[in-house]
Amino acid sequence: MKQSRGWRDVVLSDVGILILLALVKLIFHTLTNGAHGFHRDELALLDDARYLDWGFVAYPPITPFIARIGLELFGASLIGIRFFAALSQSITFVIAGLIARELGGNRHAQIIAAVAVAITPVSMSMNAMLMYVAYDYLWWVLLAYLVIRLLKSNDARWWLGIGAVIGLGMMTKFTMGFLVAGIVAGTLLTPTRQHLKSKWLWSGVALSVLVFLPNMLWQIQHNFISLEFLGDIHARDIRIGRTENFLPDQFLVAVNPLTVPLALIGLAFYFFDSTGKNFRMIGWMAVVTFAIFWLAQGRGYYTGPIYPMLLTAGAVSFQRWIESLSNGRARVAYGIAWSLLISGGAFVGLIALPLVPVNSPMWETVNSINGEFREQIGWTELTQTVAEIYNALPASEKARAGILAGNYGEAGAINLYGAAYGLPKAISGINSYWLRGYGEPPPETVVVVGMDFGFMTESFQACARAGQITNKFGILNEETRDHPNIYVCRGLRQPWHEFWKKFRYFG
Repeated sequence: MKQSRGWRDVVLSDVGILILLALVKLIFHTLTNGAHGFHRDELALLDDARYLDWGFVAYPPITPFIARIGLELFGASLIGIRFFAALSQSITFVIAGLIARELGGNRHAQIIAAVAVAITPVSMSMNAMLMYVAYDYLWWVLLAYLVIRLLKSNDARWWLGIGAVIGLGMMTKFTMGFLVAGIVAGTLLTPTRQHLKSKWLWSGVALSVLVFLPNMLWQIQHNFISLEFLGDIHARDIRIGRTENFLPDQFLVAVNPLTVPLALIGLAFYFFDSTGKNFRMIGWMAVVTFAIFWLAQGRGYYTGPIYPMLLTAGAVSFQRWIESLSNGRARVAYGIAWSLLISGGAFVGLIALPLVPVNSPMWETVNSINGEFREQIGWTELTQTVAEIYNALPASEKARAGILAGNYGEAGAINLYGAAYGLPKAISGINSYWLRGYGEPPPETVVVVGMDFGFMTESFQACARAGQITNKFGILNEETRDHPNIYVCRGLRQPWHEFWKKFRYFG
């Protein structure tokens, strides 16, 4: 009886409730993640996962490693692979509640904080796609929690945990470096600078470098190709206008529009509240990191992981204000708060999660706001069409034929689904595909998908259209709209090794 009561106390504790809610959240996303298909970015990730290394052109190695675990456990299961994305955000949910707890929030504040973080568009969408953004988001929130533990306890040993998570973050997404700049600024601008004399701070620095060292060595071996990639992609984003809406995106993408007041209250908590001044380092981390992204002309969603630091503090400030009200007014205030959280979560969920059936009455609305879903459609049909063209080649020619893909979505789809049709691995000049090369012996005939016909005729002696990319829903996406034709090309005009040197590009 005593043991039963002990378990009940654990389950119904503040932390127990957060974990129960996170499990419900995880189950919900797992059950709803099977719609549509893999996103082009997921297809590239799954392909990289088959060639594990200490680095890849587009990202560090942790997310491909997680994808490899998914492949080993679940194969090419959409739900199985995306389970790890949903898991990252369920853990984030719990940590957000724990941050509110450390800031002095009661159970109500902890749950409001966790829900407010969960309904941000960035976090919500990362439940449904396994991308490096998902675990990057988790590391940022975990870092905020560890810094708060450091500030509360003044125990310098927390720097070891901070250093370890910084290393993991750098092994996930290089934008962790922006948060590191915020941590440095927050340390120098607050009494935390006393820790500069501590061996634990410098041990944490050494630990972060040690964790990140394998990727640094990989970058050296590959002439810092990831820096070249990042520069190229950033220049492209500026050129095509993806960075122009940085400030509006803060209120539409980085944070849920209905929780903006909570984030602003949280920012004020760190700088103007008598309790919050003890955690001012977090405020400086948020402000300095935001300013760097803005000055560097980053995309709007890059700042997404900053907002949990603010939303959690906002929830604590809201709780303290509620406690100053009469019971009746407090109930009204809670009712308004929860109506905003529920309606904000429902709206973002419809836009960010694969809940709306393709070509249903709501599809056009969702598709016009979130174009990522259309990029999850048609990959199996593309592979089938390529297979029909490849298998129609004469047997003697097919023995020396290859598949040349223009982007990583096409290459990833063919490499994921193509084995069932007897297809060889697709080759491409994009990102890490270029590093993997064209194979030996090089192909004499190539089925070309997703590339410009003019470039093909310049590169090969003969090219002929052999098919077209379609999907069963008739959805226009990058494949069906921008480069729908599939070609068979023969007779490369120069040796493959010379062609390949100039064929590298980023995307």
